Amino acid sequence: MISRLPKWIEYGAFVLALVAGFINAIGLLGFEHQAVSHLSGTATLLGTSVLGNSATVSLYLAGMLFAFFLGASLSGYLLHGSTLRLGQHYDTALVVESLLLFGAFYLLSGGSVFGMFAASAACGLQNAMATQYSGAVVRTTHLTGIFTDLGMMLGAFLRGEGFDRRKALLFLIIISGFIAGGTLGAMLFEALRFKSLLVPGTVCLVLAGCYRLYSARYRQVSDQ
Repeated sequence: MISRLPKWIEYGAFVLALVAGFINAIGLLGFEHQAVSHLSGTATLLGTSVLGNSATVSLYLAGMLFAFFLGASLSGYLLHGSTLRLGQHYDTALVVESLLLFGAFYLLSGGSVFGMFAASAACGLQNAMATQYSGAVVRTTHLTGIFTDLGMMLGAFLRGEGFDRRKALLFLIIISGFIAGGTLGAMLFEALRFKSLLVPGTVCLVLAGCYRLYSARYRQVSDQ
């Protein structure tokens, strides 16, 4: 059941959604004005670019898709199993995401398109970190599925079925985190330009450290 989810899930989900919204805002406002935390729009643009006979644009968009895919593949290599639990290498994945964001800052500051690829790979890695646990699919880099699930839950409730408040709260936390991240990302981008990418990169490092400390403390308590 969803009630079995550990309490740290809400905190982690909020911070990760904040990071994703932050990155996506920078992508939309910055280089090529391209969303990076999800792929539906990118895939559509790739399809339409074929009719525009612009090979450069098509290759760029295809590169964004492939970078996201590579990031997700890296997460699949680092993390094992289908359950969300302590002991997984989430800290390692978060450190890699941080390095990708720092790399994106460096490349985008120099006007390199590869910076967007690095940012896309970071989002792919983060999205793949979300796993299925006790009936809850936690996705933090886009909100389409979250709103869909909430709508289905509301419809079922109006039909007379039960309403899982814990699951709804988790989804609302993710939504609020993503929107707040978008707001902060837009504000800092206006002031710092691509230096603002250092903020989500640093947040990922801090979150990795917190997870490592919490996991170590939990193991110590369990061994006693």
